[in-house]
Amino acid sequence: MTEEERNARERIVAAALALFADHGADAVSLRDIASRADVSQPLISHHFGSREGLRAAVDDHVTATFDHLLQMSMAELADGGATTASGFVEALVAGLPPGSPIPAYLRRMLLSGEPAGRALFRRWYAVSVDILQRLDAAGLARPTSDPPMRAAFLLANDLAMILLHDHLSDVLGADPLSPEGLQRWAADAMDAYTDGVFRKDPT
Repeated sequence: MTEEERNARERIVAAALALFADHGADAVSLRDIASRADVSQPLISHHFGSREGLRAAVDDHVTATFDHLLQMSMAELADGGATTASGFVEALVAGLPPGSPIPAYLRRMLLSGEPAGRALFRRWYAVSVDILQRLDAAGLARPTSDPPMRAAFLLANDLAMILLHDHLSDVLGADPLSPEGLQRWAADAMDAYTDGVFRKDPT
């Protein structure tokens, strides 16, 4: 593949990713993608074979980005870095360029019920289990009689910033995935996880 062909392919994937994230894959035509990528529509078929092939390429691109940031996050944890409630979401957002459509696309992947989204969720859950085990072994987490459920609970809170992004932005008056929003979320989540929210003996 020539450099020109590689650049065109990357532009097509980037255009499809942005449009799919904004409108959903079913609402976007190949003509829309070709216009945004500044390529001919037949060139999309040449590189990806079909609309389904292009969508699979976008899924692969997002998954590869996710996996790369995941590896970086786990390496930080192995080196003694703190990973808390919003740890991986924070690492994900920090590793992406400003205004990246990937968080919005991740939301659509996770809610679609399709194999790519299910596989992504399973990996994220496996990481949550691993992190909880490491924190427990280091004495940084309270023991639980149901580790799988505890990991699922922490994951659900982690994912809330992505899955409920628009609703959270509306009620908070701020983007929860912005640096300021992540800082607020992490601070309150850590307070809730370490000191609790409810009193056992109300006064």
